[in-house]
Amino acid sequence: MRALVTGATGFIGRRLAASLCARGHDVVCLVRGTSDTSPLEGLSVKLAAGELRDPASLDAAVRACDRVFHLAGVVQAVDDADFEAVNVRGTAALVEACLRSAPGLERFVLVSSIAAAGPSGPEGPRTEADEPRPVSPYGRSKLAAERVVLGASDRLPATIVRPPNVLGPGSRELERAIGLLRKRIVPSIGDDLPRTSLVDVDDLVEALVLSSGDVRSVGEIYYVTDGRAYAWPEITAALAEELGVGRFRFQVPFGAQLLAAGLAEAAARLTGRPPALTRDIVRAGRDHFWLYDGSKIRRELGFRPSVTMRDSVRRAVERAAAGEGKNAAPAGKGR
Repeated sequence: MRALVTGATGFIGRRLAASLCARGHDVVCLVRGTSDTSPLEGLSVKLAAGELRDPASLDAAVRACDRVFHLAGVVQAVDDADFEAVNVRGTAALVEACLRSAPGLERFVLVSSIAAAGPSGPEGPRTEADEPRPVSPYGRSKLAAERVVLGASDRLPATIVRPPNVLGPGSRELERAIGLLRKRIVPSIGDDLPRTSLVDVDDLVEALVLSSGDVRSVGEIYYVTDGRAYAWPEITAALAEELGVGRFRFQVPFGAQLLAAGLAEAAARLTGRPPALTRDIVRAGRDHFWLYDGSKIRRELGFRPSVTMRDSVRRAVERAAAGEGKNAAPAGKGR
């Protein structure tokens, strides 16, 4: 099997590419000329130079592929136009390239997001049958991308997967939290109510590969979760325990986080670089519930998650520690 992976240098994409290689598949990774391809070092993948805004490069990348896993996209942007250009029009360009140059394509897997569905509310988890109600520009762009893919379903066998918050080694969100906790700084996120679903990155990868090869998933949308609901402080507490961080920690209040996010957005408008933190992100943890029912993919395809939240956190902490050790100066020498 020959598979194309877009977004392969990212957190999820790299793990997916590695898993496909380990299964003996030929893997092609679409990378821009400016991409840092170091995450793919050591993997037996072929790099295809191209980007979602260049139709000719997409034609070459998808040619002779059996499956396409589309993970590339913009999560944070300076303005809504960037979400539209990459997440919506970029997805449309890739779909069109598949229709033109990969007529024998077995499956197109779009990795979407729970943001496309919108928050769940406290009454219970959302299912795939619920009407999507995204509350952010990013979520609206991901929903529009889903509709592009489903709009071609009469010519393109496609499956859509909506992951929740994804944990595991390599997660930038966890790495940022680890860095803050080591300084005894704890963002005050949410409350003690179960507000979010989670999934480990390797469980998500397993679900992507499984759904790509099962004919029952054609035309379907799936949530992939570990089956539990979590309070945000529960995740922070697990990180703190793994790090051995004691009681003396500085809580960052919501107002300060909101101010920092506003300043980051203002700086982004001046520099043209996407902000690392936005007010939508800060409010999402306090004001909304992000709970989703992952039973459909279990029932229809037999998917079974195997990694707990605590194991995901432990592996992230271990990876962060290993990375620091690798970058440390040799004994007797300063930095």
